[in-house]
Amino acid sequence: MGAVHTKIPTVLKSEELIDKMFRHAKKVEVGYSRNRLAMEKNLSIAKIYTARDVAVSTLRKYVNSFPYINKLHPFYRSLLDLLLDKNQYKKSLSSVNWAAGRIESLASKYASKIKGVGKVEEALKFRKQFYGRAASVIKDIRKELEYLNYARDIIRKLPDVRVDEPTVVIAGYPNVGKSEIVSKISTAKPEIASYPFTTKGIVLGHFDNGQIKIQVIDTPGLLDRPLEKRNSIEKQAILALRYLGQLIVFVLDPSESCGYNMEEQLRLLEELRANFHIPIIDVENKADLVKTNSSRLKISAKTGDGLDELINHIVNFLSSAY
Repeated sequence: MGAVHTKIPTVLKSEELIDKMFRHAKKVEVGYSRNRLAMEKNLSIAKIYTARDVAVSTLRKYVNSFPYINKLHPFYRSLLDLLLDKNQYKKSLSSVNWAAGRIESLASKYASKIKGVGKVEEALKFRKQFYGRAASVIKDIRKELEYLNYARDIIRKLPDVRVDEPTVVIAGYPNVGKSEIVSKISTAKPEIASYPFTTKGIVLGHFDNGQIKIQVIDTPGLLDRPLEKRNSIEKQAILALRYLGQLIVFVLDPSESCGYNMEEQLRLLEELRANFHIPIIDVENKADLVKTNSSRLKISAKTGDGLDELINHIVNFLSSAY
C-alpha cells in the first residue's frame, strides 16, 4: 500500500459542476419525428438523464475516491487526524453522496411526469423544473465540495510511503549526515516526497538485497531537535512515525562539525528512547574525522567505511522482526 491520494480527482465548485451538467445536456439530440410532442418528450427526457448522469457520476466519483479514514494504515490515519476535521470530512462525503441520490430521484420523477404530458409546453416546463431543482441540490453542498477540495490538497501532500514494507527511520541533529546515509545505503536514488510538517520534504530510500526489501526514511525537520521546542502538531506528527518505523538509526556526529555538541546530541537520543517504544541503533558518523572509544558502530557516509556493517545490522534486525 502506497500513498492514499493517487486517484482523487480535482473537486469542482458547485457552479462548475452545474455548468458541466448543463453543458452536456445542451448537446443532446434525438432522432427526428413528425410528431413534435413525442420528439420533445424524448428530447427532454434524454437531456434530463444526461444531466443526471454527469452530476451523479461526478459526485459518486468523489465519494469513492476519497479514503475512508478509519480503514487507513495507522500512520496515515494519525496524520489525517492532525490535518483534517474528521467530522467535517465525513459530513462532506455524506452530503455529496446524498446529493447524488437526490438528483437520481428527481430525474426519475420528472422523466415520469414528462412521459404523461399532452403538450410540448408541459414537457419543457418539467425539464426546466428538473434543471432548477438539480442545480439547487448542488448549490446546497457548495461548502462540502469546497471542503473536499481542501482535503484533497492536504491528502496530496502526504508522503508516498510503503506502509507494508519494513521501515527504518534515520534520526539525529541536522548536518550529521542522515541524508547521505540514506543515499549511500539505498539501492536506487532516494526520492524527495512532500511532507506536511517540514519545509525540506521527507527523503525516501529503498534497500533490496534480493531477500528483503527495506524502506529507509529521513524526516528533516522532525526528528532533529528536542521535543520542548515543538508545537503540539509537530509533536503528534513525530509520534505518528511510531506506526511506520520498526527501527530507528540515530546518527551522532562526534566531530561536532554539525554545530551541536555531543551532550546535546545524546540528550536528543535519550528523548527519542523515552518517546519511541521501538528499537534504536545509535551510530557515530564522520569516522573519517573523529573516532571515539565508545562501543558504538563507527561509520563514514562520506567514505563508505562501516556502511556494510550498518546494513547488516538493519537487515538482521528487520529480517528477524518480519
